[in-house]
Amino acid sequence: MTAAPTTRARGGTGIDQPVWTSRAGVPFPDLVPRALRRAWVAAGLCPDSDLFSLFTARVRRHPDREALVDGTGVLTYAGLMAEVRRVRAVLDRAGLGAGDVVALRLPNGRDAVAAELAVYAIGAVALPLPPGGDDRDLRALLDRSRARGAVLAAAEEARALDGLPYLGTVLVPGPGDGWIQGLHAPHSGAGLPRRHRPADPYGPARILVSSGSEAEPKMVAYSHHALAGGRARYVRALHPEPAVPPRHLVLVPLASSFGSLGTPVTLAAVGGTLIVQPVFDPLDALRLVTEHRPTHLFAVPTMLRRIADLPPRRGEDVSSLRVVVSSGAPLPAATAEACRRRFGRPVVTVYGSSDGVNCHTAGESRPPGDSAGTPDPAVARIRITGPDGRPVPAGHTGQIEARGPMTPMCYVGAPELDARYRTSGGWVRTGDLGRLDEHGRLHVLGRLKRVVIRGGLNISLAEVERELGGHPAVAEAVCVPVPDPDLGERLCACVRPVPGALAPTLSDLTAHLLERGLSRRKLPERLLVVDEMPLGPTGKICHRTLAARALRRCVPSRSVTG
Repeated sequence: MTAAPTTRARGGTGIDQPVWTSRAGVPFPDLVPRALRRAWVAAGLCPDSDLFSLFTARVRRHPDREALVDGTGVLTYAGLMAEVRRVRAVLDRAGLGAGDVVALRLPNGRDAVAAELAVYAIGAVALPLPPGGDDRDLRALLDRSRARGAVLAAAEEARALDGLPYLGTVLVPGPGDGWIQGLHAPHSGAGLPRRHRPADPYGPARILVSSGSEAEPKMVAYSHHALAGGRARYVRALHPEPAVPPRHLVLVPLASSFGSLGTPVTLAAVGGTLIVQPVFDPLDALRLVTEHRPTHLFAVPTMLRRIADLPPRRGEDVSSLRVVVSSGAPLPAATAEACRRRFGRPVVTVYGSSDGVNCHTAGESRPPGDSAGTPDPAVARIRITGPDGRPVPAGHTGQIEARGPMTPMCYVGAPELDARYRTSGGWVRTGDLGRLDEHGRLHVLGRLKRVVIRGGLNISLAEVERELGGHPAVAEAVCVPVPDPDLGERLCACVRPVPGALAPTLSDLTAHLLERGLSRRKLPERLLVVDEMPLGPTGKICHRTLAARALRRCVPSRSVTG
């Protein structure tokens, strides 16, 4: 970033808008008024420090505390710092530094954690990406963010990045190969400089990627303050015993929005122990609970149900758990009850997103009905607005908007999204419908966005529809969600065949979508063939009617898409 942010007045508002600019020229405007940011710092809601300085303080305070448990063993804080220093030396030699965006696509484990902390150490901005995504999404994200470096799980992934104009360095675990450098180069012993130059805590630290409702994933820039303040405060609120050092078993990818509670929060801001799996496995998750004694388990509803459905095994011990935390998708009541029976512990649901909204049920043992809990203004204040953008009274339905210490700065490389989802006062428009009841509890009633949430993954219906429309036998294609007791929702493709053409099968459509480069995780798992699309009063296709028909008549896939 520039050493100090430039400022410009936002059109017609008279509000100074700080703008950080990356070395590759990407602007990071902070769309929250600076006076509010300063007030949150003054109130102690955000530590006035960058993430790496916070992590360094944790290392000094308890060097022998367990920091990370992964598939290869246990690292103390001092041991993790040694890994961070080694990776930081590699980044230094590669010419990466303050003001750069560095993408990270690695499985959960010490490489992912050390690489993210090393990015903060050099004053750069981390762009974590969950493993296994589309190569075209990877390329698009690196191109739009103008990432100057990337750390990938395997050299084969680098092939998709040929020709990106700003990307100068690709690192992979193990030895390098040609223009691809090795992340595990021997440590020279030089280590970090004696005096770490802190990054601006108001500036960007991490870019969260949302699978969202856009055809391409959205990138949301978070400051050091928003991560170490707002997001950390919601995690601290989950701790019934704050004097006990937290031990977090995080089963979701650390690169996801939900997974951002891992490296920057659990390790840097809170100083707890982070326990992870390289890939989710329900039986192994129970082993980790027994052997490594986590106080909290974080997972999406699908993961929780698969764990809860496993019978207890000899020697199993889940008594260390204090709370089970669900987020990433709506939690079915049956899954919540199965978890309460299985673990004998409270189940907390978190309504949140990468866009900066958060509300959770911590402290509310049995929220009534569809309540997502009572909003905590120390994390994110919630309001409900009508079609004119003005707040509506309690009990009225409208769009959910949020603003608070965890509010992100902006969308990256997408001013049109800032215009659509942010207000001049810094509020985030979520695109979700809800209401606040007379007790101040939030009720989430549905989505304005057209997405399917399958096992915690948001799948853009527009993206799948666009690719289905390229099949030679498809005249029209609309995608709708159908309820599923395991994954929450599955995607159903509703297609009208070209007149005179043989109706495509689900296998035909799957093969077509794979050829078009769509990820297996985004493939339709149900098919409804219609003679004509149902229309609503305005002449548009009626998605509600299609969804009802799909629930009754759609043909399921015979294969597992992952």
